[in-house]
Parts: sequence; structure tokens; C-alpha cells
Amino acid sequence: MSSIQILIVMAVYMVVVIGIGLFFARRANENSDNYFLGGRSLGPWIAAMSAEASDMSGWLLMGLPGVAYFYGFSDAIWTAIGLLAGTYINWLIVAKRLHAYSIIANDAITIPEFFSNRFHEKKKIIMTIAALFIMVFFTIYASSCFVTVGKLFSTLFDLPYHYMMIAGAVFVIVYTFLGGFLAESTSDFMQALVMIVVLVAVLITGVLSAGGVGAVYDNLQQIPGFLEFFGIASPTIGADGLQQVSQAGSPLFGEAGAYGFLTILSTLSWGLGYFGMPQVLLRFMAIRSNVEIKKSRRIATVWCAISLFAAVFIGIIGRAIYPAEHLTSADSEKIFITMAMGHLPTVLAGLAMAGILAATISSSDSYLLIASSAVSKNIYHGVLKKNATDKQVMNMSRLVLLAISLIGILIALDESSVIFKVVSFAWAGFGATFGPLMIFSLFWKRTTKEGAIAGMLAGGGMVFVWKLLIRPLGGIFGIYELLPAFVLSCIAIVTVSLLSKEPEALLLSEFKQAKAYRD
Repeated sequence: MSSIQILIVMAVYMVVVIGIGLFFARRANENSDNYFLGGRSLGPWIAAMSAEASDMSGWLLMGLPGVAYFYGFSDAIWTAIGLLAGTYINWLIVAKRLHAYSIIANDAITIPEFFSNRFHEKKKIIMTIAALFIMVFFTIYASSCFVTVGKLFSTLFDLPYHYMMIAGAVFVIVYTFLGGFLAESTSDFMQALVMIVVLVAVLITGVLSAGGVGAVYDNLQQIPGFLEFFGIASPTIGADGLQQVSQAGSPLFGEAGAYGFLTILSTLSWGLGYFGMPQVLLRFMAIRSNVEIKKSRRIATVWCAISLFAAVFIGIIGRAIYPAEHLTSADSEKIFITMAMGHLPTVLAGLAMAGILAATISSSDSYLLIASSAVSKNIYHGVLKKNATDKQVMNMSRLVLLAISLIGILIALDESSVIFKVVSFAWAGFGATFGPLMIFSLFWKRTTKEGAIAGMLAGGGMVFVWKLLIRPLGGIFGIYELLPAFVLSCIAIVTVSLLSKEPEALLLSEFKQAKAYRD
């Protein structure tokens, strides 16, 4: 298969994406509201598809199939189930109330601004803390996207990873500069279509190449724990860090590991992350009408169901077809590329590679835009220079975007990074920092400013503490850091809110308005 032909298909796709950016650039640069939130003009299809595309990122096509390929069914499928449930519940209970409340809360256009306005704070403590957490976790997120691009291009064209990663990062930065939120959301709609098409295409051709579902099952049932819901495969790793292979060329596995109730609960907790994901929550704020949210919910749920389960089974089928092709956890994330290159016609393979690029672009431009807006709009304009003009805010946003991108590139220089693990940490960070606060802010009128601060600090801080200090202890402490951090944040919000002074009458009045809002 010709790499030149694949490159041409990808180049055509990139030209289309840039064209979208240029088309919306003039409108985006009219004012910061258009640049950061698209003037609250998103229709139901674009709102739903762009939310999911920006959320899933390159890990959907590389990270999730890689987990299924290396460790088997359980870890990947429970993660997918948790994410699907989280998607549906988030659209069901959060979307309508946040859309309304963000308008009532002085027309907030960023998540930190919403929290700040919701509690009528004067010293902007909530806004500053929220903006800083967004900057930290989205820098980590952006680095995972740059890793994805680096792995993709270095595999396709047999060129050094570092050069390819930097080239991809530059493209994303230029694109985000051009069009802002509206261009990002519109192109994300197209990219969501590309992602789901290539996932289904690779899945179908993979099943056919493997000889059918029955042949895949017969092949993989010999691997202990690989196809189990309540067990997990244990690859035999040698001193060189590679999975060991027998003389006959078969990968070696040890006894199946246990996958008990606590582990399942921990994995399902991925779904909790949705309540704190700024890139998804902003789509709730940007949709043009509350009445269209129901349609968006259906679209988003169907898209997620097809895409997530296709990604899981691509990894499973990939192990049957290429049993010893990828011998490390990091390298296993290339199984989607291997499957697409090996079984799709050239044009479709090029589209599949563009799908990875689509997923990466749709996420990284969201991450960079939200992080830069959090700093420029909420810290620079909200705290440091309150008389800054709209143009100064947008210029600062672009400077911050460059700074965050450079840090993300530095983090992504580690070629052995596992995309899934990088994403899981940032996902936990957002889920625990903002998820509980978002739910309590929208649905518990007794929530106070002090409770909000305590919840963010407790949740965001515990993600680091659990990940770095407690989780390495193993055993019952080996659960995903999002679950304990989310619970601790909830406890902090409730406890501190009850111990602090009740909200003033104006806050309670706005809470009632949001509850009854119609548009």
C-alpha cells in the first residue's frame, strides 16, 4: 500500500479542515463570545457530534483498542460501558440545567466564569482555582493528542517520532488560532462522522479477514482471561520489557488475573468524568435552544455506543489476526493503524488515518482553546486586568495557547507514553475537580462558595495524591483515582456548605429561575 496515496487522502482532508477554519475565522474574531462559545448558536447535530468527537480524542482509535489488544476484553469493555452510561446521564440531567443557568449567571461563556457567577464571588477565588486546574489538566490532555499524532505519522511514513509529533502539533495550533470555538465545533461534526465510519469499516474488514466471529472466539479463548468479563489477561513480560513469544511465534500469557467487583466499579467510574469535562459542558452552554437537547442526547448516545464498542472489538480482533505484532502496552496502541493498513483499500485506509488525525484535532483544539480562554478570560481579564479590551483578551488567549502547546510538546517528547494512561489521569482530574461541583451547583441550592472551593481543592488534590502515593500500594488501593477523588469532593462540598452561611436570597432566586427556565 502506497504511503504517498494515503498522504494525499490525508492532505485533502486537512485542506478541508483548514477551509472550515478560514470560513469561520472572520465571525470568530468579531468578539470573544463568538471566539470562545460560538455565540450560543450550535444546532443539535453539531452540539452532539462535536461534544463526543472532542471528548473521545485519539485514545478512542488508539488507546482503547490498545487496551483490548494487550489485556483482553474486561478492562476495555467495562470502560466503554461506564463512558456510555456517563454520556447519556450527562446529557439527560446536566445539559438543560447548565444551558439555562449559564445564561442566568450573567451569560457566562466559560466554566470558571459560570462557577464564579453562580456564587456571586467578588474576589474571584473560584474562578482562579478553576482556571488553573483547567490549564494543568488540559496541558496533559493536549500532550496525549500530540503523542497520538507522533505515533501515527512515524508509523505511516517511517520517520522519527519527535519530528512527526512536532509537525502535528504545529498544524493543530495554527488551526485553533484561525477559527475558535465555532470552527472547532463545525469541523468536529465532520470529524465525528469520519471517526465512526472508519471504526465500523475497520471492524467489519477485520472480522472478515479473521474468518468470522466464531474463528476469532476459537483463536482467543485459549488465552487465559482474554475474553472474560470478570478476568483479565496477564501478558508475560521479559527483562527487555517486551511480551515474551514462544518458538512457534505465539505470545505468552500467565494465569488470568482477577477482575472483581471493586475493579469493575473503579472502571465504570470513568463515566463520572463526564460531569466535569469542560469540552462537553461548553457544548451544553453553546446549544441554541433547550428544546433541542433531547435530540442531541439521542444522537450523542448512539454515536458513543457504536464508536466505543467498535473500538473495543477492533483491539480484540486485532489480537487474533496479529497475535505477536505489538509486544508492549505502548506499541499495542498502533493496532488500529495495523488493521487499517492491512485490510482496507488505499482510499479507505487514508480515510482511517485521517480519522485518527480527526480525533486528535477535534480534541486538542478544544483543549487548547478552553485552557487558553480559562487563563485569558478568567485570570487575565477577570482578576489581573479587569479593564482589558476584547481584543486584548483574545491576544492574551493566543499567547497562552502557544505557551500551553509548548509545554504539551515537551511532555509528549517521551515516545514510550501510553495514550490511555495519560488520558485517564487528565480525565480523573477534570471529573473529580469539576464533576461534583457542577452537579451540586445545578441541583442543590444550599451549595455555598466555601463548599465550592473545598470541593475543587479536595477533588483535584486527591487525584494527584491517590495516583502518585496511594494507588501504587496495590490491593484495594489499586482503584482508578477518579472514584475516591470524586467521592471526597462530594463530601467536602456538602460538609463545608452546611458549616458555612446559607446562600443569600438573590442566589436562591437565580437557582429557581434556572430550574424553571424555558427558551
